[in-house]
Amino acid sequence: MHVPDLWHKTAIFYCLDVETYMDGNNDGVGDFRGLRLRLDEIASLGVNCIWLLPFYPSPNRDNGYDIMDYYGVDPRLGNLGDFVDFIHHAKEYGIRVIIDLVVNHTSMDHPWFQKAVEDPHSKYYHYYVWSQEKPESNAPLVFPGQQESIWTYHEQAGAWYLHRFYAHQPDLNIANPEVQEEIRKIMGFWLQLGVSGFRIDAAPYLIELRGVDAPQHQDPYTYLTSLRTFLSWRHGDAIILGEVNVPNDQLPHYFGDGNRMHMLFDFTLCQNIYLALAQGRAAPIRESLQSLPKTPLASQWAIFLRNHDELNLGKLSDEAKQRVYETFAPEENMQIFGRGIRRRIAPMVGNDRRKLELLHSLMLTMNGSPVLRYGQEIGMGDDLSLPGRNSVRTPMQWSDEINGGFSRAPRVSSCAR
Repeated sequence: MHVPDLWHKTAIFYCLDVETYMDGNNDGVGDFRGLRLRLDEIASLGVNCIWLLPFYPSPNRDNGYDIMDYYGVDPRLGNLGDFVDFIHHAKEYGIRVIIDLVVNHTSMDHPWFQKAVEDPHSKYYHYYVWSQEKPESNAPLVFPGQQESIWTYHEQAGAWYLHRFYAHQPDLNIANPEVQEEIRKIMGFWLQLGVSGFRIDAAPYLIELRGVDAPQHQDPYTYLTSLRTFLSWRHGDAIILGEVNVPNDQLPHYFGDGNRMHMLFDFTLCQNIYLALAQGRAAPIRESLQSLPKTPLASQWAIFLRNHDELNLGKLSDEAKQRVYETFAPEENMQIFGRGIRRRIAPMVGNDRRKLELLHSLMLTMNGSPVLRYGQEIGMGDDLSLPGRNSVRTPMQWSDEINGGFSRAPRVSSCAR
């Protein structure tokens, strides 16, 4: 009988953006060569799995999450040879690598979308979701203040296309079997190059079929089962880590009976840790843990204090959210989207080492696998002069040298994208 490797249940994850981690050729941009040179430092933290943010070719209108080629590497960061070389060296340190799977949408510059708008009779037209009339929609906007609608008219195509995120990120028609086959091919490609799994970006939007004429898909969660089945056949111990920020009663659908996602981020606990610190009482943490559904035996929570986006407080009551704002983001410039905080941890707690140690002790002792974000280990700060979420996406600070030791280039942009 085959016993699955449950390495993810004891792993320590480390999230980084190749572009902002280490510049290996002194052109002012981080790259795979630079990352490989820093594997010793990563290993010294006890990390045994690196999670890479998108590194694919992209117009970079959304931190690389607007992808125009799922089978390549942004040439500024290196090439596929550099990627494989990095994977090889990471394995020598006993470090696995998972990568972002961003297949809810593509960039509008992706060849699929370009072919779709050029020819409505092309198979690629049906890779996306179109409407001849603008559908009525009361769907909440993902980026309030930066989006006007989830439907945008395309002059060349003569139709409206669905995009739950920015207008330059048209949604893929996941109900289309040909799109599902494309996603399997993408997964298979990177598994063959040595990755140990995928962090699925915006998983609830991947299976939400609003605007899609697909009556046969009565239970959208079954698509997650098919992804897991494919993954298990191709790479038995590879994992799926889901970005799923939904009400707690919906979370079991994403685990299934252990046949869907291996891991989910614990957004509820993350937000309540900050509420507990703001209130000076443990009750929010205790109540958060008690509210979580039980997980299947092989499943796991991913415990984190901060990610690469805003610190989303959407699970808190308005009163609780206001209390967290007053404590950690009292100025309007520190807040974003009416729901979150655009600061890193250290400045949020006034660079108080005792509070930082308390927060990290909580993360490391909770029932789940800890996920560190690059720079968290040194109490790295933010740059609120940068727009939006770029304030927490600045280059890694390695020393007190010029450019923080990130690069020897004469000038480095203060944020990557």
